[in-house]
Order: sequence, then structure tokens, then C-alpha cells
Amino acid sequence: MERGGIPLIEFNRGFGRFRHLVFKNRWLYLMLLPGMLYFLLLKYVPMWGILIAFKNFQPFLGFNDSEWVGLAHFERLFHDPGFVRLLRNTFVLAIYNILFFFPLPILLALLLHEVRKIAFKRWVQTVIYLPHFMSWVVVVGIVYVLFTTEDGVVNSVLLDLFGYKIEFLTSSEWFRTMITSEVIWKESGWGTIIFLAALAGVDPQLYEAARMDGASRLRLVWHISLPAMRSVIVILLILQLGKFMDNGFEQVFLMLNATNSDVGEVFDTYVYRVGITTGQFSYSTAVNLFKSVIGLVLVVVSNRLAKRFGEQGIY
Repeated sequence: MERGGIPLIEFNRGFGRFRHLVFKNRWLYLMLLPGMLYFLLLKYVPMWGILIAFKNFQPFLGFNDSEWVGLAHFERLFHDPGFVRLLRNTFVLAIYNILFFFPLPILLALLLHEVRKIAFKRWVQTVIYLPHFMSWVVVVGIVYVLFTTEDGVVNSVLLDLFGYKIEFLTSSEWFRTMITSEVIWKESGWGTIIFLAALAGVDPQLYEAARMDGASRLRLVWHISLPAMRSVIVILLILQLGKFMDNGFEQVFLMLNATNSDVGEVFDTYVYRVGITTGQFSYSTAVNLFKSVIGLVLVVVSNRLAKRFGEQGIY
């Protein structure tokens, strides 16, 4: 007898080994269960909602009875006069993020790894981790207090020293710099955790052997520390590219005003403006789906490139 094309005896043996494996690791699977439920209920089940990007969704008709419109919402997005501006603003902020934010946690981790005073190292880690726990509302509030032209600390100092003020918060020229600087201040310290964990796995004997051969600290970093972090850097870069089009709605929205909207309006804020404030749910879903497709393409391409250059990639 066969079951699924497999002889029944072999099928029973395989099923028995599977049950034994599950029972043996039952506590691990039990700990895995909350995470699986989280992703299943909050990430995968809501994905069915992207179907309204291909419908003219009407709340009173419901999800099933709304009219199918195919790619009409995507055609509207691509023919929108503001599409190029949205794409440019989103891409520029994302490139700023990759160029100026992504390398900093790596540099900070390398510097912290070289610190020999454990108490000082922990104090620095505590200080640089703290901003991560602040909400964007608090961060932007601090930025407004420091940089506003009306009695802001930075502008008061500039006025005393040079006799002029700079409109950091209402100037298009400073918008991207302020956004990137806030991300760097808030998340750089937190981003060092994974890199420090990678460095903790390096065999100390490698450093000792290199020192005996006369290697300087810079050579230790270049020939031992950085190669140890290389696979982690590649994986995190691929994951970062998956979020390439996500500029962070909350932060950009809080910094956005009428004077900097020409460089500050990105897809995240556009989705909110047309989706929530005007009720165009299908169109805003199509815009968001376009973002997700771009992120997926970037992940697949970067993962293939990583494998071509001998790295493991993320799958």
C-alpha cells in the first residue's frame, strides 16, 4: 500500500520520526507559537486587504461586492502630476538614510569594541541606547525646542555669535538634513547591538596572534573585526533595502509643513492624505502596494547579488 506515492511503511516511519522530533522539542515550539500567531494574525491575514487596490472599494457595498477595476488605480498613480515629485522625495530620503545612517552603527560598534574600560563602555552604551525608546513625537518636540527661530537654543547661539538665524524647520534646504539627523541620533546607538554581538563571537586568540605579529589597532579592525561583521552587514543591508521606500510616516508627518512640502511629501504621507483624510482607500492601497513591490524587488536583487559575491544572503 502507498500513501501520497510513498510506501505505507516508509510513510509511518517518517511520520513517527516527525512526531518524536516535535515532542522532543515541544518547549521550543511552544515558545515559537506566540511569534507565529503574531505574524499570522497581524501580518499575513491582513494581506488579503491589498485586493481592494484592484477594486473601487465602497464601504457600504463591502469587500466582496465592490467593483473590480483592474489596474486603474495604478494607472492613476503613474499619470499623477505629483508622482515624480513623490518618487524623488522618497528616493532621496531613502538614499540619505543608506549613505549617512546605515554605516554609523557599524562605526560605533567598532569603536565600542575597542574600549577597554568596561564601566565606561556600558555608560556610553546606555547613553546612546536611550533615544531609541523615545517616540517620534518626543524627538520632534525636542528638535522644535532646539531649532525654532523663536527663542530656539541653536538659533539663539547663532544670533549671538554671527548675528543671524537659520530657518531649520521651515526651509526646504534643511528638511532632509533634519530628518536624517534625527534618525541618526535616535537609532544609531540601538543599531550597534547586532554588530556588537557579531564582534563578541570573534575568537580573542585571533587578536592576540595578530598583536604578536605586530598588527596595529587599525589592522586588527580591518583584517579581523570587519570580516567578522561582513555577513551581518550584508544581511542588515538587504533588510534595509526591503524598507527602502518606507521613510517613516510619523517622523516625516510631524516635520512636514506648508513651506517644506515640496521636498517633504513622500509616499507615506501621501497615502495618509489621500487614504484617511479623503477616504480613497483603494487608491491609497494601490500606492502602498507599489511601495511594497519596489521593496520586494530590491530585496530579491540585492539577495542575488550578495550570493553572487559569496555571501549567504537572507534566504
